[in-house]
Amino acid sequence: MSVKNKIFLVLLLFIPVSLAAHYLEWGELAVFVTAGLAILPLAAWMGAATEEIAVVVGPVLGGLLNATFGNATELIIALVALNAGLVDIVKASITGSIIGNLLLVMGLAMLLGGLRYKEQKFQPIVARVNAASMNLAVIAILLPTAMNYTSQGISEETLQNFSFAVAIVLITVYALTLLFSMKTHSYLYELGVAEAETDALEATHGKPNMWLWTGVLLVCTLFVAVESELLVDSLEVATSQLGLTALFTGVILVPIVGNAAEHATAVTVAMKDKMDLSLSVAVGSSMQIALFVAPLLVIAGKFLGQPMDLDFNPFELVAVTVSVLIANTISSDGRSNWLEGTLLLAAYTVLGFAFFFHPVPAII
Repeated sequence: MSVKNKIFLVLLLFIPVSLAAHYLEWGELAVFVTAGLAILPLAAWMGAATEEIAVVVGPVLGGLLNATFGNATELIIALVALNAGLVDIVKASITGSIIGNLLLVMGLAMLLGGLRYKEQKFQPIVARVNAASMNLAVIAILLPTAMNYTSQGISEETLQNFSFAVAIVLITVYALTLLFSMKTHSYLYELGVAEAETDALEATHGKPNMWLWTGVLLVCTLFVAVESELLVDSLEVATSQLGLTALFTGVILVPIVGNAAEHATAVTVAMKDKMDLSLSVAVGSSMQIALFVAPLLVIAGKFLGQPMDLDFNPFELVAVTVSVLIANTISSDGRSNWLEGTLLLAAYTVLGFAFFFHPVPAII
């Protein structure tokens, strides 16, 4: 068993600890911290279960399964927060997931991979397609914000209706990207798929047990929902006790909790000189957040009675735009090295400080 798996196994102990903290009333801060730690291994096991099932059902269905459950943890946390009326936290977590994957995860992968290998290569065509998709995502969240700031007396209902229409377009584009990667141009992605399947088979020494891993996926999803409820319920008080703004919590802390397992996977495979697979995890996760999770939350908000639109805080919009710009610039040539990874990490650090010192009032 790897060190990473041993750590995640130990962290499972925080599931009963977080429940005890809630029911024995140990305090909101204790609940927030323990629930966050409990989500980390659950997200990792969900990812492992999805990969194992994907090996059994084949590349097409497996790819669809990975695309559906790739960001299930973040989606569950966001849905719980949205249902609680914490719309600003939901938007902040979307922002944080995008910049975290593009800057923190990709940066760590390029840095640590680059320290082992002088230069690493990946498919430039795939990088360009991903760059174009992320540019579309920036446009999609830029226009509602621009409409709000350039129109006199625009109603919230109008913004929601516009965001709903944009959400339908984004989900359609996301479906087309799946068709592109799994069907019409699957040969561009075959290297990453083959490596993922080989690694999974090597880990299990044979064909995975479909029913076992399906059960693991369902149980982990259930516990993630429970822990997300505890995390969101304690977030307001815990944030105040930690002396952090809700904006910083939503952009930095919540996405790190939800994405930790994916972060570890992307960095691990990069250190094995598999940058195609590493970038498919990092950039693919950002694309899924921008083109699927965010629009799905807009649609869900309509049915939950919680108004959710794509009108983001202008400061968050600047952060996303900057992140997409520098990530696209660095990945466009299909090569990476440790210095480029350092530049991405430096950009994430600067943005992190900016969100920490941003003088916004509590937005919960």
